[in-house]
Amino acid sequence: MQYQIVGGLLPSVDVTMQAGESVFTESGGMAWMMGDVKMETSTRGGLLAGLGRKLAGESLFMTTYACQSGQATVTFTPEAPGTILAFELQAGQSLICQKDAFMAAQEGVTLEMHFRKRLGAGLFGGEGFVLQKVSGPGLVLLELAGDMRQYTLQPGQAMRVDPGHIGLYDPTVDYDIESVKGLTNVLFSGEGLFLATLKGPGRVWLQSMPLSNLAMKISQYIPKSGS
Repeated sequence: MQYQIVGGLLPSVDVTMQAGESVFTESGGMAWMMGDVKMETSTRGGLLAGLGRKLAGESLFMTTYACQSGQATVTFTPEAPGTILAFELQAGQSLICQKDAFMAAQEGVTLEMHFRKRLGAGLFGGEGFVLQKVSGPGLVLLELAGDMRQYTLQPGQAMRVDPGHIGLYDPTVDYDIESVKGLTNVLFSGEGLFLATLKGPGRVWLQSMPLSNLAMKISQYIPKSGS
């Protein structure tokens, strides 16, 4: 299986499969395709698994695209301007992602809910208690709003982040929440009451434009009823 990411601010990704290979995505995730492709939609793992994905920001049903003969290409596009990330995960290797980050994956990859264990991180961490966890083996494609910056944190090394900018991270990274110090900072900095603390070891991917920020900016230009 091969893939090619095309474009910049509004990218797409072509996944090219040989006979017998398949890829799955959330409902409505496919943009176009070529070749002898069979579609099959199901809850993928049963109703409980589907409900779990729903809580993690994905659809109840997933659609599998399988190449029946020769070579086939399926193209996926993101739901918002941003970045497509591709990972070749090994068996047992996982990533923790924000809600709705999953785009598509090769057979063999599992997508499930991930619960934040700390109460503070769940209440004030920007994405709630439930995130997504993708595990290998296989190719997984993720979509995130804005451009991405990757950091590799050493053991004990920490960084503080506005929670909405956290796209994904390795399971080895410790995630916690701390309050912003100083009344003036709380009231006038625009950063809110809490910041996320990410502590290594592990990799962290941060997004330049959280989707919530983009939606808030666009809403300023939408006429209000009665205006």
